[in-house]
Amino acid sequence: MTVVAAAILMASLGAIIWFSATLPKLEQFDEPIRALELMVERSMDAREGLSRSPFWQQQIAQWTLPSAEKERLQAIEWYQELVQTSEDPLAKLQLAILQGESGQEAHALAASREWRALPPPMPLYGEWIETAYGRHVIDRDRTLELQASLAETLPAGWFYNRLASRLAQRTNDQVLLSTIDRQIQSQGRRLQERSNRIFSVELACLLLGSIVLVQAIFVRSRQADVMRLHVPGVPPPWPGRIGTAVLLRGGALGAVITTAFLTFPSGEQTSLRALAIPLANLPLLALAYVHLLRPAGLDFWSGFGLRIERAQLGRLIGAALAAIAAGLWGEWIIGCAIDWWGINSHWTEWFDANLVWTSGSMLAVSLLEYVVFAPIFEEIAFRGLLYAILRRRLSFAPAALLSASVFALAHGYGLIGFISVLWSGFLWAWVYEKTGSLIPGMIAHSMNNLLVCLTVMALLR
Repeated sequence: MTVVAAAILMASLGAIIWFSATLPKLEQFDEPIRALELMVERSMDAREGLSRSPFWQQQIAQWTLPSAEKERLQAIEWYQELVQTSEDPLAKLQLAILQGESGQEAHALAASREWRALPPPMPLYGEWIETAYGRHVIDRDRTLELQASLAETLPAGWFYNRLASRLAQRTNDQVLLSTIDRQIQSQGRRLQERSNRIFSVELACLLLGSIVLVQAIFVRSRQADVMRLHVPGVPPPWPGRIGTAVLLRGGALGAVITTAFLTFPSGEQTSLRALAIPLANLPLLALAYVHLLRPAGLDFWSGFGLRIERAQLGRLIGAALAAIAAGLWGEWIIGCAIDWWGINSHWTEWFDANLVWTSGSMLAVSLLEYVVFAPIFEEIAFRGLLYAILRRRLSFAPAALLSASVFALAHGYGLIGFISVLWSGFLWAWVYEKTGSLIPGMIAHSMNNLLVCLTVMALLR
């Protein structure tokens, strides 16, 4: 049975890796044009807001965000990919606007000339682009007609504002330019205010956690196990062979249940969605209790360090803050490294329709999954069981790297996402090693997911 379970689990992991590597990213969305339009518009609006923010915020952004030029070039690459798979005229127009606003007017004008021979609305779109970004003498009356048609056709947003602003500049329409500028300022200010709130939380966690990290390093030379919260911790007291069987069998049953949930047409049934993660992990928890914890005289609380005395709350908070701060520092270093190497992530990797478009009830379920269920059950599975079992045979570093690699592969992300999750998994294995409790890793995991969710919602919802 264990061999069969291992085959099922390996097949599930292989399917995740296979689909992640071979399935075109755009096929993962029902409305990729709408999704990309929203993401690019909000990103450009946020950049406009940042350009009007205080100097110190702009300086911080230079250290933590890609340049405005790189963002626009990246958006152009995404739209070029989109227009190759879609005949939607709006996507072609938006690509031309991006090119025109990024110093690539020649490309935008070349495309607009080809649109003259195409069915409507492409000739009109081409005339907008040629009038906005061309250098020829314009017909003022015709340009005013184009402005009117633009206002009736394009929805409000960054693409409309940039194209309308270009047309207004051609006719020297100061009233329209002032109106557009106020719209840009309002949207940018709103997004900047949202970002500032999230940044304040991240900065507080980073500063407090860094202090704890420095103290832990300083005290380590004088006091062993300064972060210890629970014993036994790792390595666990149960046999590695039985632990491996439990992990494989429970994981296989969980994979089967997850597949059943994915194939069932749940739609907007929030109650069914809310049960998916707990039910998928129930077999693993039951097998772990029956075959590992109970024979060792443990329960879930004592087996995974989930019972913390009141006197240890301060140490628990400190350990969690240290893990959060280390995670933020690691993400910053990873971001700098991939920026230096010129590696880009695909926009589909962090666009989550469940956080952007769904109803309030489905949004609540998604947050419950990401911020509560995932940290609890993934920490038990990947750190409490997988890492702990590996730790019986291996030293910390290889055990942490192996468990974190499986953890990252199971998420099915691209290269940058894989590296980010790998670092998180390694870090949470480290905090489990140091404290003997899964709770600090659960808190750090939950905070990491919460910050990601809040960032997506603040920008796109």
